[in-house]
Amino acid sequence: EKAMEQLLIMPARVFSPADEQSIPTGELRSVEGTPMDFRSPKTLGRDIEEDFEALNFGKGYDHCWVLPEAEGLKFAARLVKDDRKLEVWTTEPAIQIYTGNWIPDGYPAKGGDKFSPRCGIALETGAIPDSPNKPQFPNTILRPGEMRESVTEFRF
Repeated sequence: EKAMEQLLIMPARVFSPADEQSIPTGELRSVEGTPMDFRSPKTLGRDIEEDFEALNFGKGYDHCWVLPEAEGLKFAARLVKDDRKLEVWTTEPAIQIYTGNWIPDGYPAKGGDKFSPRCGIALETGAIPDSPNKPQFPNTILRPGEMRESVTEFRF
């Protein structure tokens, strides 16, 4: 798939593993020496088939990476394919990467086309999933009258 040929780079040093039901376990694991390490550019498809628990449970990438702490807008990810580049910058603490692993083969698409597993990628900035149930994760509860601001920029 063309989506898996894209180069991805992310500065994240840790990711949030999930269990068989895709519920975050509450731990943060180092990306060092694993298929989850995108600190140096590599194609999405390079390690996606490795026998690695996190990839086995999600049938590919469907995980949250915690970004290095920084004040204000910070670099989260860059996708590159040929002469096209997408950069994601955010004030959020994490980014979820999903490679469409659960899309059924032949699922109808616009214009009569068909989707297939891993035919695309989603880059979603936000909090670490399941934060309200994981006290070790940063608090994401917003009380009545409180405000929360966030900025995410997609730069093409």
